[in-house]
Amino acid sequence: MSSDLVIVYHRQPYEEVEVDGKIEYVANKSPNGIVPTLKSFFGKVDNAAWVAWKEAEDPSDPGFERVIEIEDPFGKYTVSRLPLTAEQVRSFYHITSKEAFWPILHGFKEKYNYDPVDWPTFKEVNWAFAEAAAAEAAQGASVWVHDYNLWLVPGYLRQMRPDLRISFYHHTPFPSADMFNVLPWRGEIIESLLAADVVGFHIPRYASNFVSCVRSLVDVGNVPRIKVEDDMMSEGSALSDRTVPTEIHMEDHVVQLGVTPVGVDVEYIKGLAASDETDALAARFREEIGDSRVLLSVGRTDYTKGGADQLLAFERLLERRPELRGVVRLLHVSVPANRNMTVYEPIQKELEEIAGRINGRFGSFTFQPVALISRAIPFEELVAWYQVADVAWITPLADGMNLVCKEYVAARKDGDGVLVLSEFAGAAVELGAAVLTNPFSTRAMDFAIDLALDMPEEERRARMALLTAAVAKRDTRHWAEDQLTLLSPQDFGNGDPAEAA
Repeated sequence: MSSDLVIVYHRQPYEEVEVDGKIEYVANKSPNGIVPTLKSFFGKVDNAAWVAWKEAEDPSDPGFERVIEIEDPFGKYTVSRLPLTAEQVRSFYHITSKEAFWPILHGFKEKYNYDPVDWPTFKEVNWAFAEAAAAEAAQGASVWVHDYNLWLVPGYLRQMRPDLRISFYHHTPFPSADMFNVLPWRGEIIESLLAADVVGFHIPRYASNFVSCVRSLVDVGNVPRIKVEDDMMSEGSALSDRTVPTEIHMEDHVVQLGVTPVGVDVEYIKGLAASDETDALAARFREEIGDSRVLLSVGRTDYTKGGADQLLAFERLLERRPELRGVVRLLHVSVPANRNMTVYEPIQKELEEIAGRINGRFGSFTFQPVALISRAIPFEELVAWYQVADVAWITPLADGMNLVCKEYVAARKDGDGVLVLSEFAGAAVELGAAVLTNPFSTRAMDFAIDLALDMPEEERRARMALLTAAVAKRDTRHWAEDQLTLLSPQDFGNGDPAEAA
């Protein structure tokens, strides 16, 4: 059955669990996040579909179920699964996307690795995604494509189905032209994105960078701009802009630029934070840590996250403030992005070496100042830790948005706590009430953590109130409805597209 809305995203919208020798499809473990947000819109259309990949030993196996029907609390929808071999996944995702695209998107030219890229395979996989979306979409349907590993899908889809309305959302930073144009495939990528009707970004800066990349390759004439909303212009953020571009005029169509930060499911987190189970967990954690003051850092093991720089800042804190030794703990959660990627192994080793040195220098038989955790923490436990932590210390060197900082704010039902946030995280443009810091500066990092630890309660609560309001204003539903209003106003809401700016 043809679908009115097709979402194209590399992840499947469920988890596969084997029960009595049979595969069952169950909801993702955490209802918080992008996948359930996207699925929530399936109930607004009569027919909907999701396109994702699934690893398969033999893609030509006639027994492989390419299309399955799912019915869950979000409604009924079709999932079109692309069978990719392990080698295709490695080439398309682990190498091209993560070793070539990822460092350029985040401004790390020195990490860029062109040599192993198999561009034909990347194109082949993107073509397969586009074919699957075209096969699922009804006449005049809306197709919403997500993230940089599917950059070429809009262009291919436009060739196959000119009747469709196509939107692309970019979940990472979008760099300026002098960085983006390192990619030898820049022309194909930009041409594909300009085939979309809507291209979405987290913050105005990324939309402006996209326009600079377009202008370096195509003469698009005047690009109109409007003033950015006051609460999206944090004075302390390096990523704040005063104006934002709204559309690019091509010869045959207009590309709308939608700017809406991704948020978190505030109501879900608040409900979890208020539960008796979370209260019991938080009470247990407080008893275990005793009178210690807790700094909490949560992120992936990635060079963009600045984990080593943060650990070094914590070491300097204990060096210059002896009174905090035996008093302050750092809980540093650094989850490997993908265990199949050796590029992250040196980062993990460095984190372990620094954490070990700090514990060796400042620890005792009964107190270890750093707990380095290299595995994912169940979200229910994480929400309890958010309530226990005196400070959330989130200082990536570059980050498209960062949702951990928003989760921390949403979980603080007591209205207390301090958020220390890198000014190079996209979220910093919204969260100006955080203690914003420059993670490239040792002096700035030292000042920020001192300020957070010494902040009086009245100021903590005043800042947290402002942060709570900001996080609640732009939650997951606001993000999805705003983007989908741009994509297909007649079907998905009544919002004003200008609000995205």
